[in-house]
Amino acid sequence: MTDLRTPLSKVRGLGSAKDGTHHWWLQRVTAIANIPLTIFMVVSFVGNVGKDHAEWVAWLKQPLVSVIMILFVANLFYHLRLGLQVVVEDYVHDHGTKITTMLAISFGTVLMAALSIFSVLRIAFGG
Repeated sequence: MTDLRTPLSKVRGLGSAKDGTHHWWLQRVTAIANIPLTIFMVVSFVGNVGKDHAEWVAWLKQPLVSVIMILFVANLFYHLRLGLQVVVEDYVHDHGTKITTMLAISFGTVLMAALSIFSVLRIAFGG
């Protein structure tokens, strides 16, 4: 028997087409935020080349450096998650695999960001 439903009725209820723009903007904003953060990190790291561990720790204990490092880590891992989400949504077609992969990416990036931020805080506040 033929399906008498219109094309519009076939796609109703399959989800909103409005989320893509928000995701696209988030990815662009995090990419733009990564530019000055990365420049600061590269310049700072190059400036500290050849210094011993104690000098690196003293550098990271500076409040401004610690805050920028935490912002860098948080923004970098969020941008990474957004980018990997697009790849999975575009190239993984099995629904179960897609959900599992997205959960692994979300938990993995949050775990890596949390451990990195914890490390910065531990160094900044001693311990």
